[in-house]
Amino acid sequence: MIKPFRIDIPQADLDDLNDRLARTRWPDEVADAGWDYGFPLARLRELAEHWRTGYDWRAHEAELNELPHFTTEIDGQNIHFVHVRSARPDALALILTHGWPGSFLEFLDVIGPLSRDFHLVIPSIPGYGFSGPTHERGWDITRVARAWAELMRRLGYTRYGAQGGDFGSGISTALGAVAPERVVGVHVNYLPTRPLPDGTLELSAADEARLDRIRQVMAHRPPYQTLQATTPQTIGYALTDSPVAQLVWIAERFAQWTDPRAPVSDERILTGVSLYWLTATAASSARLHHDTPRRIEPCPVPVGVAVFPHDITLPVRPLAERLYDIRHWSEFTRGGHFAAMEVPDLLAGDVRDFFLARVKEADGDGPATTAPAATRGA
Repeated sequence: MIKPFRIDIPQADLDDLNDRLARTRWPDEVADAGWDYGFPLARLRELAEHWRTGYDWRAHEAELNELPHFTTEIDGQNIHFVHVRSARPDALALILTHGWPGSFLEFLDVIGPLSRDFHLVIPSIPGYGFSGPTHERGWDITRVARAWAELMRRLGYTRYGAQGGDFGSGISTALGAVAPERVVGVHVNYLPTRPLPDGTLELSAADEARLDRIRQVMAHRPPYQTLQATTPQTIGYALTDSPVAQLVWIAERFAQWTDPRAPVSDERILTGVSLYWLTATAASSARLHHDTPRRIEPCPVPVGVAVFPHDITLPVRPLAERLYDIRHWSEFTRGGHFAAMEVPDLLAGDVRDFFLARVKEADGDGPATTAPAATRGA
């Protein structure tokens, strides 16, 4: 059963948040620390104070409730999603999947441009936000993909596309593997590629530079990832008890993974942090790092890739082509890991190009390659 859903956070939870922020116990900081020891104290105090005295959850809640929200139960888990129908009844449906530390909020700025051509289904990953928490182990990206296939079946979509970044990329490619007869294509804006053990592939200097960066990240796993992949329950205690801990845990990712020329606003960051805090899903969202295998699985359907220069790592196309049927590859000059929030116009345009080509292909006009590898965007 699919039920309408409305966001309505109890006032007591907002009052508790305000009280906890007011009673924050701050650490000291060495002089001129900058980023050498982690997130700067002055910047975090500024964000926390705005959260406590200037940020208005109720105003954002009202705006979010203008969207059509629904919930349903799949595989024993409550699933929340936004479902926006295009004015075109024959439009292709797209399921858009966020990652960590994101949420369905990532896609707010692409709903307008994409819904002109596509029906949009924007779910919250099990364990995240209003799809959380989870209550059993095993919710990896493949299990989420199977839930997405069932969700789209319930909504009556027999053919659809999938798009995502971060974990949303892995879930989308897994969906292409789980339901290849239904998924017309997968578009991603983050695509991990790993070095070949035998080094048999000849790469350009630019690709070798990307590969060096990938090797560095693999050799020095980011601390947040190590903690969430190994002890998500342990870090969950701190993040669920202290709003400032939850704030810095997420704000640091936005500070490090975004393009300085396309920053995400403090209001949008605080709305995302508030969603994690008010749903107490720090631990359950972190479990996705723990339960998902680190191997990369192939995807049998056409794949489109949008590469943004300030992402965590950048994919190497010759390596990607060994696993995926790459039909579309765009290199942009702006944007980072949260492309849907940083450069929504560029991402929406690229998604549209890729999936309209898939529609054209399905209509019998032959294989379509929608974008060259050349750099796009200004």
